[in-house]
Amino acid sequence: MGMNLQPLGDRVIVEPIEQEEVTASGIVLPESAKERPQRGTIMAVGPGRLDEDGSKRIPMDVKVGDVVLYAQYSGTQFKIDDKKYLVLSEKDILARVAS
Repeated sequence: MGMNLQPLGDRVIVEPIEQEEVTASGIVLPESAKERPQRGTIMAVGPGRLDEDGSKRIPMDVKVGDVVLYAQYSGTQFKIDDKKYLVLSEKDILARVAS
């Protein structure tokens, strides 16, 4: 990845995995028609948030390369070299997809 972005705190940068959905009748649903979690690959991970008194970092539960599910409308989208990415807080991640 040609990006030099380091997320802060408990944020991660995710590259969305475009999922074209085909129904049983063969109708292709565009991304916007689906009300379900989105999938993406984690490209960068912040150092973790600080604990209550600010003295210790709480380690992140995800790492670069993990495929995760996240809430459809969460995060902030941006583009680099025509590729879409999202900055999400760790709390917006619903699950890690087991490989």
